[in-house]
Amino acid sequence: MSFISKLLPGNTLYYPGCLTKYVAKDLEENYKKILNKIGIDFIMLKESEFCCGNPVLNAGHEKEAKELAEKNFKLFKERGVKKIITSCPSCFHMFKSNYPKLVKDWDIKVEHITQTINEAIKKGKIIPRNLNEDITYHDPCHLGRYEGIYEEPRDILKKSGNLKEMKLTKNYSFCCGGGSGVKSNQPELANSIAKERVGMAKETKAKILCTSCPMCYLHLKENSKDIEVMELSQLFKNEK
Repeated sequence: MSFISKLLPGNTLYYPGCLTKYVAKDLEENYKKILNKIGIDFIMLKESEFCCGNPVLNAGHEKEAKELAEKNFKLFKERGVKKIITSCPSCFHMFKSNYPKLVKDWDIKVEHITQTINEAIKKGKIIPRNLNEDITYHDPCHLGRYEGIYEEPRDILKKSGNLKEMKLTKNYSFCCGGGSGVKSNQPELANSIAKERVGMAKETKAKILCTSCPMCYLHLKENSKDIEVMELSQLFKNEK
């Protein structure tokens, strides 16, 4: 461990991911407040960190993705990082399942923030706002089908409102249409998929469609009508 890493306040890194850091900045602020409320001593590397490499790997550029992963791992080790908490499902999947294949001696624990929050709720450290509304949940692909995180976000939502499931959910969930470059390369297709997913949400008669992915949130919100779209951190909007 380097000398500078010994001076840092904690060895837990909050990694928001590129989309949250550069586009959905309000979500980053929400999650920082939540982590502070929970009492987690975390650090952020801000402009020092690199993209996790998930978009690069998805595009078929394994060599470049490996280079990004190695750069990040070197930086994490220099800063004494032993655990990563991320609010991006794609980053979570990349760190959790792909970095061990791309980086020699990868030994950093990885946690999605829904896991962190759910445990904190169980310990009485934080509670979501009581919205007193019917809520339906959209499973992000990388969080659900890829990593099997289904119950934690649902447990959180049940503390805030009445959960109503869509007809395609969990392992059979419908993609939002925005990921894997579809939104950038085939926007009409991406929007049509999102509109179909929003339609499924409206069939539940829920007032709110909630998800725990910045891409899903932004894309579904852009294509929503007659239903409010929320990202999970907004359930804790009033945290200081």
